[in-house]
Amino acid sequence: MAEVRSVTVQLASLLRHPEDLDKIPFLKSEITRKKIAVDGQLKVGLREQLEVTQSGITSIGDGQRAVNQIKEEMMKIDKLCAEAQNMIRDFPNINLVSQVHRNFVQVENMKSNIESFEDRLNDIENLLREDDQDLENQPNILKIHYGLTQLRDIRDDALDQIRRAADTSLEATLHNYFTRLDDVVEWFDDHVGTASMNLIPLVQADNKGMVVRLALIIEEEEKSDKKVRAMQDAQREYKDLASRFKSINSGPKQLRGYKEKFIKAIEFYAQAQFENSAQSFLEEPDKLEKILRWYFNDLFVVKAGMISLMPKKWKIFKTYTDIYHSLMHDWLIKRIDDPELSPPHMLSIIDWSEKYYAKMSKLGWNQADLQPEVLDGREAELVSEYRQLIVKSVDEWMDRMFTADRIAFSDRMPDSLVNDEHGYFRTKTLGDMWRMLKEQTLVAGNSGRADVAEGVLDAMFVTFKSRQGMWRKMVDDEAARYKMPSADHEGLQILQDWLVAVANDQIACIDDNEDAGQSGFLTRFQRDFEALVSPKYVRSASMEVENLRDGFVDAGTHCITTFVSLIFAIDFRSTISEIFTAKWYTEYGMKRMTTTFEDYVGDYSSVLHHSLRDIFVEELADELLVRYLCCVRNKGVKFRRTDSFTEKFKDDVLTAFDFFQKFPDFPIIKQKWRVVDFLVRMLEADKAGVVAVYEAFKREYWDLQMSWVESVLRSRDDYDRSMLGNVKAKASAAYVERGPETIMSKVK
Repeated sequence: MAEVRSVTVQLASLLRHPEDLDKIPFLKSEITRKKIAVDGQLKVGLREQLEVTQSGITSIGDGQRAVNQIKEEMMKIDKLCAEAQNMIRDFPNINLVSQVHRNFVQVENMKSNIESFEDRLNDIENLLREDDQDLENQPNILKIHYGLTQLRDIRDDALDQIRRAADTSLEATLHNYFTRLDDVVEWFDDHVGTASMNLIPLVQADNKGMVVRLALIIEEEEKSDKKVRAMQDAQREYKDLASRFKSINSGPKQLRGYKEKFIKAIEFYAQAQFENSAQSFLEEPDKLEKILRWYFNDLFVVKAGMISLMPKKWKIFKTYTDIYHSLMHDWLIKRIDDPELSPPHMLSIIDWSEKYYAKMSKLGWNQADLQPEVLDGREAELVSEYRQLIVKSVDEWMDRMFTADRIAFSDRMPDSLVNDEHGYFRTKTLGDMWRMLKEQTLVAGNSGRADVAEGVLDAMFVTFKSRQGMWRKMVDDEAARYKMPSADHEGLQILQDWLVAVANDQIACIDDNEDAGQSGFLTRFQRDFEALVSPKYVRSASMEVENLRDGFVDAGTHCITTFVSLIFAIDFRSTISEIFTAKWYTEYGMKRMTTTFEDYVGDYSSVLHHSLRDIFVEELADELLVRYLCCVRNKGVKFRRTDSFTEKFKDDVLTAFDFFQKFPDFPIIKQKWRVVDFLVRMLEADKAGVVAVYEAFKREYWDLQMSWVESVLRSRDDYDRSMLGNVKAKASAAYVERGPETIMSKVK
């Protein structure tokens, strides 16, 4: 189930949008190609494994036969020895004398060795001191090794004899006696370790003598360990029989592991190099090839200058390559598994894989010879992760900036707004946002893969739309607080400044002026990314850009609409409630409202984008008209035949026109206000003529709402149910062709 979920997640990341379905043939061919490659590797691996297994089975069989033969021969020898004792007269006495003589010789040798042990150890210490002064050459290292080997054998023989003796009380004394030897061996091991850690520099310095001396020591120790293992195996399998043979019981008794330490020293040397490279890579990810140049230089040194200095059976070049390749694999995998890995570092590693194998090929290694794969075959996964890293970075940046904007907006921070070069209000984060998006787009483009750039752009488009939606919601939530009847109006002006700034931001994103050679943020962004993606994606991205352009316009208009709604909800709350009531005839409500409009337009004209000024005025006109028409529902409204309401309507309209005629869109505004004429006609028509007026009204404004018509009719002093019934009957019988929405769609 876990594998199924993993595959599902990968498919979801690859096919995030409907346009991604076009990528299915490419993905299918890519997956098929990888499957063929994997199947080929599996076949090769299976064949090699079968060959190794068959060879192993054959070797086991040969070894078993050899062991059985040795066992049979040793049993024959044992039998001959037993029979020989009966063939020679006085054999027991001869054998006893021989044993006494051998024991005497062994005791005499052991005594001599013990007596000279300290002097010989002092000589070795002197040689080590001399080599301390010349660690690059260590001229005495072979002599030291030979002397130490003898002393270690003496110690092992002495301890072995005391352990086999009936009285072991002197074992602790012997251990104390040989303590200095352990210190000298450790000293010698430091010299060997130093030489092993500096093999590459020694070869580069053409110090062949030192390299050969070290190789001789390691080879001799390797032979010694091989003998110890053979002795241990023989004693474990044929303990009684092996104990009779002196050759088996003499010589070294413990594994010293110099060959393993030698290999470990090579690994430590390379590991130190990788650790030094880690910091450099962290600081300059684009220079990974230069940072790891030492890697290939070392292998070249081994191939060109070390092979002839080492035993052939060691296959020193392959040994070095296996160690270095394994460390390279681990080093890269550690980097890519780091959750803090940045996109530039990820891209550098992705590009490195191909370069790495090309360089190794020059050294004579095929990719199949280098196992495991340097990136575990995760190149496709890494490309996806690289894309996700950029997307994550974009999301984090956008979240941080929007969080800062939300806090500043909610707390009404005036210092969070600035004036641009034209004097318009703007937020501080808009320029930073587009700069960041450009940088991340270039990072995606630097991958050299169109699919990476396209995936990042898809995520950016989603982020844009989300940001537009969040601004709309935040504006609505903040405005709603002030529209409540009991709301505190403190901070209202700063909110209005913010609404203007946010609206200006939206227009700045799409503010193109070809005559002035000016391009908005969105156009420049589109120009930057089109060079990084496929022609097919450019076509689909153009649609996304147009949708974003419309979204910016809608978001900016929404801010202006909200601004206007606050004016009516707060400044005109009492004025609107008096229209068409008895006070309306004696008050100058329309004049007060247009005077307020004039104040707002005067205050904000210099800080509001020029393209939004006309929208601001048009929204004021539309909202005023809608609110004016809806006032027929005000409490106490009743139009009487004897009242001069027609003249009052005319006065209100002329007062409104007197303000709006100063603006370029006045003809459009004047055309919309024609609906007031229909309202007056519905109010002044006699009962029989109401249906005809409604029919003409409906023909001009197809989206005329019956609920509003009913409110108008009910406001007449001569209203009766038959009047409304006749209008509804006409509405159900008449067919009106639908068209674009009119102002009456807003009058409910």
